[in-house]
Amino acid sequence: MSEIVNSPFWRADAPLILASKSAGRRQVLAQAGLPFESRPADVDERAIEAALGPVGADAVARALARAKASIVSENAPGRLILGADQVASCGDRIFGKPETMEKAAELLRFLSGRAHRLHSAIALMRDGAVLFETVAHADLTMRPLSDDFITAYLREMGEAALASAGAYQVEGLGAQLFSKVDGDHWTIMGLPILPLLDALRREGALIS
Repeated sequence: MSEIVNSPFWRADAPLILASKSAGRRQVLAQAGLPFESRPADVDERAIEAALGPVGADAVARALARAKASIVSENAPGRLILGADQVASCGDRIFGKPETMEKAAELLRFLSGRAHRLHSAIALMRDGAVLFETVAHADLTMRPLSDDFITAYLREMGEAALASAGAYQVEGLGAQLFSKVDGDHWTIMGLPILPLLDALRREGALIS
């Protein structure tokens, strides 16, 4: 899928490849004026998480982002590949995208009235080598949610509730879930853009 934009700042020979189908991440890259192509990586996220064993949320997010970039890099020699993933944590529990609407409702009931943290990881690769990776954080507090609200919210969201960690997108109806948000908008969207831009400048892909 090609989503190339013209950019007077871009210096690489070819556009960045985003190893994700996330609409939010595509939006962040486009708004930052980066030329890119979207080539979603087909990875078994649950298998990767299971292979990691008992590790923290940062390690899970980092491993998933790196795995996505690595798979796409195999078929794109010489290209800059961006892998990204996001998980959330609340206490000892780590969670990603809910697999069903029932699990989405269960997750929202669990998060109701509680604070949780988003862990947004990116991995920039070329020819299978990691050039840069980082994990950024945002802390969000959900207001107490009634069962009636959760039912109405999920009915309105539909399958989109299954596309993000926590069953929400803050830039849309998800705004109704929260009483407090601490963290930058890009991290919440799943792509911390400022460290990525710095890394691309260091690689000579962006004009300084």
